[in-house]
Amino acid sequence: MDLGDRKCWGNSKDSWRTTLVLAYQSLGVVYGDLSISPIYVYKSTFAEDIHHSETNEEIFGVLSFVFWTLTLVPLFKYVFIVLRADDNGEGGTFALYSSICRHAKVSLLPNKQIADESLSTYKLKQPPETENGSKLKTLLEKHKTLHTALLILVLLGTCMVIGDGVLTPVISVFSAVSGLELSMSKEHHEYAVIPITCIILVCLFALQHYGTHRVGFLFAPVVLLWLLCISGLGLYNIFFWNPHVYKALSPYYMYKFLKKTKKRGWMSLGGILLCITGSEAMFADLGHFSYAAIQIAFTFVVYPALILGYMGQAAYLSKNHDIATDISYYVSVPKSVRWPVLFIAILASVVGSQAIISGTFSIINQSQSLSCFPRVKVVHTSNKKHGQIYIPEINWILMILCIAVTIGFRDTKHMGNASGLAVMAVMLVTTCLTSLVIILCWHKPPILALCFLLFFGSIELLYFSASLVKFREGAWLPILLALILVTIMFVWHYGTTKKYEFDLQNKVSLEWLLALGQSLGISRVPGIGLVFTDLTSGIPANFSRFVTNLPAFHRILVFVCVKFVPVPFVPPAERYLMGRVGPASLRSYRCIVRYGYCDVHQDVDSFESELVNRIADFICYDWSHPETASDPDNGEDGGLQSTRSSGEYRRAVIGNSDFSTTRAFDPDESMQHFSVSVGFPTAESITDIVETDPQIIRRRVTFSVDDHNDSDEPTDRQMKEELQDLLDAQQSGTAFILGHSHVETKQGSSVSKRLAINFAYNFLRRNCRGPDVVLKVPPASLLEVGMVYVV
Repeated sequence: MDLGDRKCWGNSKDSWRTTLVLAYQSLGVVYGDLSISPIYVYKSTFAEDIHHSETNEEIFGVLSFVFWTLTLVPLFKYVFIVLRADDNGEGGTFALYSSICRHAKVSLLPNKQIADESLSTYKLKQPPETENGSKLKTLLEKHKTLHTALLILVLLGTCMVIGDGVLTPVISVFSAVSGLELSMSKEHHEYAVIPITCIILVCLFALQHYGTHRVGFLFAPVVLLWLLCISGLGLYNIFFWNPHVYKALSPYYMYKFLKKTKKRGWMSLGGILLCITGSEAMFADLGHFSYAAIQIAFTFVVYPALILGYMGQAAYLSKNHDIATDISYYVSVPKSVRWPVLFIAILASVVGSQAIISGTFSIINQSQSLSCFPRVKVVHTSNKKHGQIYIPEINWILMILCIAVTIGFRDTKHMGNASGLAVMAVMLVTTCLTSLVIILCWHKPPILALCFLLFFGSIELLYFSASLVKFREGAWLPILLALILVTIMFVWHYGTTKKYEFDLQNKVSLEWLLALGQSLGISRVPGIGLVFTDLTSGIPANFSRFVTNLPAFHRILVFVCVKFVPVPFVPPAERYLMGRVGPASLRSYRCIVRYGYCDVHQDVDSFESELVNRIADFICYDWSHPETASDPDNGEDGGLQSTRSSGEYRRAVIGNSDFSTTRAFDPDESMQHFSVSVGFPTAESITDIVETDPQIIRRRVTFSVDDHNDSDEPTDRQMKEELQDLLDAQQSGTAFILGHSHVETKQGSSVSKRLAINFAYNFLRRNCRGPDVVLKVPPASLLEVGMVYVV
């Protein structure tokens, strides 16, 4: 599914009925993890550091902390501030990073072009920029080390989200199943809870490849039923056990709690912070719903239900001190309804786990799109609903890790310590990035961003420090996972960037290729040859190597660059940037296919047919504008004079709908700020001109050459000849020419560089999916060209 279906959400946001439906649906997708937290918060908090006493100061203090933490972080921070920092309706860590990269030149992505800024989704809001904000922007753009530091910060947040994808299913399912301990002896429940948890987790991961579209309609009712359950039980416990428990909501009880417990109370905050587990999902899943829907669902349903649930537990515990050594959620549930509550809790934990697993797939797919993760196979499980993907390799790795954590930790305390640190690390990264968005994107005074950073950052640092002190009691796991993942992601990004720099330095000009063709006698064979490259101009070195060893290539030659732009999605009408390589008689074209980090890639059959149709549209467009097109009567390059030496001609966005704006770019414009991370200028986009014409741009399924409307105009005759050549080549078949690379370092390189490239990057490259698998190229049409990159 492409953007047409996605935009339907935005077109109906003004309808209150639609907003309420979206709010209801968001319960199952967004709030499953957050709503299940009452099962394990009190149990984790009172696990070791503090104990429930007859004075009730501990339980009331914990309730006060839970109330104000839920109020300040999910409600104030996320619902009222962070959700507004969306990127064209998308949320999450990469959405914040993408917004920052568009407003300040801090991106480390290769092959950036000025033409990308003309995309409708690349919109920049330009209110008056403050002087201090401009100074910060200049500082960030000036120092490349800050670019790298920002990327590492984003990768760290991403890795913690992936780590949470391991820990959340474990603690959610384990805590829900642990309700069985009240129905059997202690000796028996130890041998029942862990096997049952493992069986549920194995079934959950084994069913991932079917997708959630078949049972997704059940998620919202399950979570809503669970929220009604905990709120109803909470009200029952409040009125039956302690109607005055509401007094504990006062911040004064937090002071009394810390005054009595001192260091032990601070250490127990590592369990209290679990009450906001899943809050980040409100922002990460923003693209599937609307701001108003998520705001309504949390403010009027989730938040009140959670507060009542925690108050009910506290009310029960305040009158029952004989269970101080075994505080569990299920002890506050009346025996008559304990089994139904246990069943609903297990279902809710599965729904919450499913949401975080799907979120892990999505963020890995986004990381892969931005060249920050090794290539993996992405399977779209639904053709109707956007964003439902399945990654086989990641799925089985997550399952193995979940089973290992369940068997290794075996209790809620260690699981909670690990999960809490991962949650707070993600929130700290979001706070830092949102502070930059406030200054760079919203152009607010830096003092506001500083206040936001200090207020929420201090709260999160307090909880983070309490989790970090439990390093030996489970908190080491997310740190270890994050270090491994950050190393993998940064090494892959570093190696990919070095490969691009090598291609950039070793590309050849069209004149060299044409001159070589005269000496070698290059022949043209029937068909279409699609040469995939990361370059947006020039002839890639692997193709020149191919031609010198086998002096023949296809009658229609297309240099295809599949690139990613720092936007969540690119409208289909703006995806293809077409141009000529050489004169029209060469029948050689350049096609730059632009995707956003949330876009769904086309399968190879639809891509091939649409690419041919786009080339046909471009041919019609190019010959219909003789004032800037190539001169049909001679071999001289037409168009911009400055592009003749490179053989590159003007480019045009060829789409299926009209555009309201046309943007041209000065060919002499300096591109120094569009340099790769080590200072190699990427001048390939200097000559880009984006032109559109409503009369020429149109949707095609197939194309044909009209022979009934003959014309004596030379341009019309040659246009028909070119279209006929394209049609004949399409019927002859298509070959996909990809590079098969081996990367090694130069002599004299540093030890760290040799380790990163020769060992780590090459190991990842050999053990990840090849580009032919990612692009879904049929083996019979694949032609690989070996190439050694010395970087």
